[in-house]
Amino acid sequence: MRGFPKLTAFAIVAATLAATLAAPLGAHAADVEVKMVNKGANGLMAFEPSFVKIAPGDVVHFVLVDKGHNVESLDGMIPDGATAFAGKINQPLDVTFDKAGVYGIRCKPHYGMGMVGLIVVGEPTNADAAKVVPQTGMAKKVFAKLFEQLAGS
Repeated sequence: MRGFPKLTAFAIVAATLAATLAAPLGAHAADVEVKMVNKGANGLMAFEPSFVKIAPGDVVHFVLVDKGHNVESLDGMIPDGATAFAGKINQPLDVTFDKAGVYGIRCKPHYGMGMVGLIVVGEPTNADAAKVVPQTGMAKKVFAKLFEQLAGS
């Protein structure tokens, strides 16, 4: 019986090591928060931050701070093979970004006011294609600044 405590300690260490090695690679993914606000540091109707760089597998929590907003991906501004997403008005949304590339996002009701953002996942493989997607209103100006920020990062 004297060896029993050592065997138990060994078994615990072995089980912990096995569980750690068996954990999926995404288990250490980061979580990032992006707020949907009426007034932010960069003006009215904004995502804060509006430019985010993350790794594949990371999760972005789009948090509703002020009512009347949503978040959705923009056609032509997501990597090939990525899944488009659209949250409901007045609802937060969690999105796991598994595919590397650039994701253009908008708040549908406030797109014309420039409530857009850029999520860069790993390497911005589709940046050139995303950059030429036609934009209107203030969104066009905000995206121009976001792509400048991407070029400088």
